[in-house]
Amino acid sequence: MKLIVGLGNPDRRYRHTRHNVGWEVIDRVGRRLGIAVDQEDGWATVGGGAVGRRRVLLAKPQTYVNLSGSAVADLRRRHRVKLEDLVVVVDDLDLPLGRLRLRPGGSHGGHNGLRSIIDALRSDAFPRLRVGIGRPPERMDPAQFVLTPFTAEERATMDPALERAAEAIETVIREGLQGAMNRFNAKPAAVSR
Repeated sequence: MKLIVGLGNPDRRYRHTRHNVGWEVIDRVGRRLGIAVDQEDGWATVGGGAVGRRRVLLAKPQTYVNLSGSAVADLRRRHRVKLEDLVVVVDDLDLPLGRLRLRPGGSHGGHNGLRSIIDALRSDAFPRLRVGIGRPPERMDPAQFVLTPFTAEERATMDPALERAAEAIETVIREGLQGAMNRFNAKPAAVSR
C-alpha cells in the first residue's frame, strides 16, 4: 500500500494558506484518481482506493502541521505501510514559488512538520515532495508567512504547480519514485504566451 500524506492545518482560517499546500495536493490527487478524502481514521481524514493493482491511502492529518508526526506514525502502524511506501507532501520556503522537489529521504530542512514526522518515525528514510512557496518579504517572520494566503498573482503560479504536484504523486504511485524524480525535479519549461 502507498500512503500519501499532505500536511496542513485543520482550522478553517488556514484553508488557503501556504502551509496547507499539502492538503491542496491531496485534494487534487483524490480528484485525479477518483478517491474521496472524507473518512475519519485516527488523527486524519483519509480516502482509499486502487491504482492498477496497488492500494492507495490519501491522508490529511487533522493535527496541526508542527504536530503531524503522531498522525502519520499512527496511520503507518495501523495500515502496515513500509517507510519507502510513505510519501509526505509539504510546503517549502527554500524553493522558488511553484517549484517541486521529490526526494527519497533526508533531513527536515527546518520544516517543523517534517521534523515531527521524523521524530515520530525515528527515521528520515521516507520519500517527500516539497512544493515551493517562496521566501517571505524582508522583515516578515517565516512562521507568520506560512500562515498567509497566496496573492492572486502567486495563485496564478501555484494552481498549475499544484496540478503538477498531483501529477508527480500519481507518477510515484504508478511508475515509482525514481521515474517521478527524473520527470518532476527538473525546472518546468516557461509557458509561452
